[in-house]
Amino acid sequence: MEYRNVQVLDHPLIKHKLTLLRNKNTTHKDFRQLAQELAGLMTYEVCRNMRTKSCPVETPLETYEGQELENEVTIVPVLRAGLVMAQGMLDMIPHAKVGHIGLFRDETTLSPIQYYCKLPDSMPGSDVFVVDPMLATGGSASMAISLVKERHPASVSFCCIIAAPEGIRVLEREHPDVKVVTLEIDRQLNENGYILPGLGDAGDRIYGTK
Repeated sequence: MEYRNVQVLDHPLIKHKLTLLRNKNTTHKDFRQLAQELAGLMTYEVCRNMRTKSCPVETPLETYEGQELENEVTIVPVLRAGLVMAQGMLDMIPHAKVGHIGLFRDETTLSPIQYYCKLPDSMPGSDVFVVDPMLATGGSASMAISLVKERHPASVSFCCIIAAPEGIRVLEREHPDVKVVTLEIDRQLNENGYILPGLGDAGDRIYGTK
């Protein structure tokens, strides 16, 4: 199925690392490292169409007409699992600013509940990447994007490692202007709102809490 504003990154190295990430026998240490590496690889693509401006520099031999990013970059992980993706992106864009949004899912209603939000004051005019390893029901992603949009950024993209069709449809309906970048679209959600085939609970696997 084709989605209007979704980009699925197709690369042999991504497929290899994603397979290792899904493996139930992967340790939390290796899971954390793989998630960070995948986020770093993703960064090249999500930045592909960012605007640049002239930036002349002096090489040891002469003046060079270089380029630098035109807009400030802000990375906003959804706590807690999004932190490891944020670090992978920061490795590629170390000058980026970072905001944090804390949400947890009510296990009965599957609705997101906000418990924390701290965003940079300079977000107006910034290119923002909201990051969370999983796009499942779409509720948390949609709420996080809404909180970011209140700061009037230049653009918002949502970056995840895997996505479910149900979550994609929610973002297409509630945030049709937001680009979704993912490494793979999985089959569906189960009755508990977990992605199938998925990779389990990303937060628990990152931090070894289960």
